[in-house]
Parts: sequence; C-alpha cells; structure tokens
Amino acid sequence: MRLDFGPQGWPLALALLLGVVVGQKLPTRDEGLFQMQIRDKTLFHDSSIIPDGAEISGYLFRDTPKRYYFVVEEDNTPLSVTVTPCDAPLEWKLTLQELPEEASGEGSGEPEPLDQHKQQQVTVDEGTELFSYKGNDVESYVATSSPSGLYQLEMLSTEKDSNFKVYATTTPASDQPYPELPYDPRVDITALGRTTVTLAWKPTPTGVLMGQPVQYCVVINKEHNFKSLCAAEAKISADDAFMAAPKPGRDFSPFDFAHFGFVHSDNNLNRGLTSNKISRSYTAKPKASDIQKVCIGNKNIFTVSGLKPDTQYYFDVFAVNSATNTSTAYVGTFARTKEEARQKTVELKDGKVSDVFIKRKGSKFLRFAPVSSHQRVTLFVHACLDSVQVQVRRDGKLLLSQNVEGVRQFQLRGKPKAKYLIRLRGSRKGASTLKVLATTKPSSKQPFPSLPEDTRIKAFDKLRTCSSATVAWLGTQDRNKFCVYKKEVSETYGEEQRRREQNQCAGPETRRKSEKVLCKYFHSPNLQKAVTTETITGLEPGKTYLLDVYVVGHSGHSVKYQSKLVKTRKYC
Repeated sequence: MRLDFGPQGWPLALALLLGVVVGQKLPTRDEGLFQMQIRDKTLFHDSSIIPDGAEISGYLFRDTPKRYYFVVEEDNTPLSVTVTPCDAPLEWKLTLQELPEEASGEGSGEPEPLDQHKQQQVTVDEGTELFSYKGNDVESYVATSSPSGLYQLEMLSTEKDSNFKVYATTTPASDQPYPELPYDPRVDITALGRTTVTLAWKPTPTGVLMGQPVQYCVVINKEHNFKSLCAAEAKISADDAFMAAPKPGRDFSPFDFAHFGFVHSDNNLNRGLTSNKISRSYTAKPKASDIQKVCIGNKNIFTVSGLKPDTQYYFDVFAVNSATNTSTAYVGTFARTKEEARQKTVELKDGKVSDVFIKRKGSKFLRFAPVSSHQRVTLFVHACLDSVQVQVRRDGKLLLSQNVEGVRQFQLRGKPKAKYLIRLRGSRKGASTLKVLATTKPSSKQPFPSLPEDTRIKAFDKLRTCSSATVAWLGTQDRNKFCVYKKEVSETYGEEQRRREQNQCAGPETRRKSEKVLCKYFHSPNLQKAVTTETITGLEPGKTYLLDVYVVGHSGHSVKYQSKLVKTRKYC
C-alpha cells in the first residue's frame, strides 16, 4: 500500500525518506541524542535541502557524490534548476524520486539499538531521470509543468575538490534571479594598444528595464575565459570567494534542521556547523598580476590599463545583481596587445650626413657596413641640442662610450668586412637632434667645421651705443666662413627661452634675409690670437637684440655658436 501525502505533507515525506535511506530515524528533540547523532558521519550525509528561490553554495570532494533534495508540492508546477560549476567540471543528474510504500512518520523519541538500525535494509527506487549533464558550463533544467514529488539532484566531481552553486525555483517567471543578457551578449574590443584595451558591451535589460540593482565586474587573466563569476573568484581566492567546505561527515547546513522544526541553539554546535574557514589545504594562490577582478558599477565601457605589450589576455564581463549577489556571464573575448615599437636601425651611407631625432630619454641605433676593406673609420657626431651618449660597437665589441656636446670627431680602427653599430641615447631634459656622418674615405677637409672649445659670443658693454653693439668670438686654425645674424626680441625674452631655441643644427638657411648682418672668412695659425670682433650697426635705441654667429664648413654644414642677448643704450 502506497502512502498518500497531501500538499502540506511533503516535509514529512522527505523526513521519512531520509530516515529510510540511512536506516535511521531523524533526531528527536532529545538534546543528548541529537548531539550524539550529528557526530555520526552517516546520519545526514548526502542529505541537504535546496530552498525554493534561493541560490546556495556547496563543496564537493573529489569522487564523492553528493545529493540535494527539492520538494514540489503541487502538480503542474513550473520547475527550474540551475547548476554553476566553479573550480572544475561536474557531473550531475536530476531525478524524480518514488516514495517508499512502507514508512512510518511516528517517532517515540527513544534511541533504538544500533544493530537494529543496521538490519533495516529498506531501499528506495532510484527514480525517474529527468536530466543529466557533464561539463563546466552553467546549465539549467527547465520544465513548464512538473508533477509534485521529491526531486533529487546528484552531483559528482571527478577531477578535484570543487565549489559549485545551485539555484532551484518553482516560480521561474517571477523570480528572475540571474541578470538577463542582452540580445547581443558579446564583449567587444573597441580599442587596442600596447598596454591598454578598451572593452564595451550592451547593458543588461535587468538593470535598464526592470530597475534591479545591477553592476558589472570585469575579469582579466592570461589563461582562458571564465564561464561563471564564481569560477573566476575561485581562481583568485579559494579562501574568501565561497562558503566553507565541511569536513567529511558534516556536509549539512543548519537550514536542514530548521526545515524540520529543530532549533540549534547550542553555540558550540553552531560553530561546528557553520565554520567560515575552509579546513582543507590549498595550493598557492595565483599572483595578483595573473588574474584581476574589477567591479565598475553600471558602466558598460571600461579601459583596462597596465597590461604588457605583445601579450594575450582574456576578458570576461559579468552582470551581478547587487541585491542577491547572483551573476550572469557575457560571452568573453581575448586579444593580444600590440608589440612595442621596434627600433628601426638607420643605415649610414659612406660619406653622407644623416639627420637623427631622439625622444626624451629615448635611443636610436645606426648601422654602418662599409662595402670595401678599410683601415680606419671617421665618425662625426653633431649634437644640436643637449648632450647625447654615443656608444660604438664593432662586430659586437665595444669601441667607445662617451657623452657628446656640439661637434665631435672619432677615429675608429677598421677591420675587413667589419660592421659598426652606433647607439645614441638622448638627454633626460628633452628631445635631441643630431647630425651623424661615418666615412672610410680619407679627406683633408672635414664635412663639419672645426670649432673652438668655447663657442660663446662676448658683448663689450662699454662699446654699446644707441645704434650699435660690438661682439667677439673665437675661431680656429682652419679657415672657416662666419655669418652673423640679428633679431629684435621683446624685453621679456629671457635665458630660458633662448635655451629652448638654441638648436646648433639650424643653419643660416632658416633665417630671414633681413636678419643677416654679414658673412666673413677668418682663421689664425696662432690659437692664442684666433679671436675676431664685429660691430653691428643700424640698431634702434633701447631695444633688445638676439645675436647669432654661424660657422659654415666646406661641405655646407653649419654650427651655431651660443646666442647672445644685447640691449642698445636708450639715451646717448
């Protein structure tokens, strides 16, 4: 004879079923017996209740199946069960259980002999299998009309100990526990750089249309996309992301007892049942740089920064219901950041000048490969602005490393079929501009003009008039052409502005014809007497002028002396 339970009798039916499965009556309110029985590993093992309309978190030991039960009290009831694997793939199946034909709900409250419990061999039908799944996807069983009865969810993890989440409801249409995905659930990459990636996605209708509190969390890592937020959180921190993993024999929760009407008031017992720390050992956590989780509120555009160039990253976005803490995963994406800009090696041609620009703190590589055998290489470096560091290697061997200001000439010993790599490193103050020439051809005339050690222009204050200024500068033993230019500037023109405009590589061709004063040739065999003077006329009283002297080499390359500010007398 089958027992007939009314709609309100399912809790009693469940209690009877569990008592039959384990061959043991449910614990009574006898406190001593109750505490004795909960220490029995077999008593409530594999017997947990899934509440209607609430997501629960659980833990599986490897190769140890676990069963959850869910009651549907009326026929033709909608049913939805969702399982979310976190750490590893799961095997799970949902069955509709048949109740035992002979069972009694009566309990005397007196403990029965253990031998008598062991002799009870009443079994329960395995039930009707409704759905099964194996994998690590978030999977659901959904039925619009289900019969009343006891539903069993059996779960197994064969790879490793694992966390999971389960949600079951008989009102799926009204619950809507998980944020709904938009019609296009993909995460798009709208901008890609060397260290940044910009992501965009369509907002969830749950927050826009239904007014529920929804925020977005972005997960970045280098390994793979995640199919659930709990999987990402498990990777980040096994200690903090999930509920505690119970010790063997205690994988039940206080909810089970409250469902049957028992009140667990013992504080020590509560601590034993609801420990907040996982007792099992874990491997080392991943480094913070390996996986990151950032929650950004309700924005649906986010730029990830601080990435490494030429590195593949995986990006996942999760819509999280802030009220229930349930989440839904968008379709993740991945991208490889752009490579660092490769340094181009400039090829130097024998005897030809190359213009080189270097960013602040940057560097440039030049390569010189003579086509014929040679005994010597002459290298000219003209630093137009601040000083630069010059390194020269011949077939990998370091030949020189020096800081260069102005024009410098280096003589390098040659070698048959040798190749020269020149590295120029810029200044920390600002960008650098250079002119570089390498040649194996002997020449009595250098492409760059020779310069004295002191390239300042001296103004004679006592010789100033209302319309003229007299200046002097040093020359060399080589006969060079000198050109003088003037430009009227404002009284606020200072030394700082002069330094910013001081580009020794900018030649006379960049000046206006009206600014030219004169050009002349000058040299002196005696360096002690290699000084020349010039009086600049046609100036206006009380005005400030910027004076420049250019020395022009035989091949047309010029070098500018340090500019000089002079002011004519206002009254004469």
